[in-house]
Amino acid sequence: MRAGAPAAGEPATAGPIRPGLDGEPATVGAARPRLDGYLVLDKPAGWTSFDVVARVRRLLGERKIGHAGTLDPAATGVLPIAVGSARKTLEYLAGAAKTYVARVTFGVETETEDAEGKVTAVRDAAALDATAVEAALVGFLGPQAQIPPMYAAVKVGGQRLYEIARRGETIERAPRPVVFHRLELLAWESPTATLLVDCSKGTYVRALARDLGAALGPGAHLSGLIRTRTGPFRIEDAIALEALAELPLSEAWLEIAVPSDAPILDLPALHLDPDWTRRWLQGSPIPAAGVTGECRAYGVDGEWLGIGRAAEDGTSWRPAKVVAAAVAWGSAT
Repeated sequence: MRAGAPAAGEPATAGPIRPGLDGEPATVGAARPRLDGYLVLDKPAGWTSFDVVARVRRLLGERKIGHAGTLDPAATGVLPIAVGSARKTLEYLAGAAKTYVARVTFGVETETEDAEGKVTAVRDAAALDATAVEAALVGFLGPQAQIPPMYAAVKVGGQRLYEIARRGETIERAPRPVVFHRLELLAWESPTATLLVDCSKGTYVRALARDLGAALGPGAHLSGLIRTRTGPFRIEDAIALEALAELPLSEAWLEIAVPSDAPILDLPALHLDPDWTRRWLQGSPIPAAGVTGECRAYGVDGEWLGIGRAAEDGTSWRPAKVVAAAVAWGSAT
């Protein structure tokens, strides 16, 4: 047994995934193997995130599926789908930074602050230029207090804001802390700016468009949005929903799935021999010295066994989320 930080470049692998789908030929008495890992999907426009999850459930024949980071129906881009044991690491994506390519059109305001809503104001934006937009962006960098849109899922007084907005009402909303790590003007075609936005969790890019328009004078709305990154998952690795539907998934799973431990690779790695692996799977603490926080545990063949938390006195790792032997990638049953 040994514990320590992962070596630089340590791969996010946890042994082979054992594919299997409903409808596959099966030997007599054989159990249907589980699918585990993340699918990085390129969400199509017009679909809700729930629609995508429901479609993937049908394609995979798997009920235990979740997703990280809801996208508005009009938006496209990275939507991580957690399958099987990957759901154990979904919470580690909740605070992940995200990157977007956003189109902001000046001179037009809408009730939803995006292109889907009713136009509420039109102003002349002809005087704006790229220099003015770039200068304004500087003021939004770093920590900000952002007021969420009225058409948002945030709850106020037990009601979601969009429910209140649909009744034609507008209420005061408390500012929420967000951080813009990077804001860059990628292109300017008057009156529309294409922006690179790298931001913290909880950020509304629609609200950035609204506030940028207010800062520059003529108002603005978000006219297009592509999410290019959620935590470790990037658009370059995403697969279109249509392409997923056409794949022989039982054979292609190894090629398209990302290991379940991908969101936790910054945790120290705990490598266990067969005897300690058995004890881990039984929920027994693993002796250690001076440990704190959390770790990710692996068996002798590199199969991911779950997540451990340090005991209060720092003398052991206690299994907090265990991937059972029958589920762990590469394990034998």
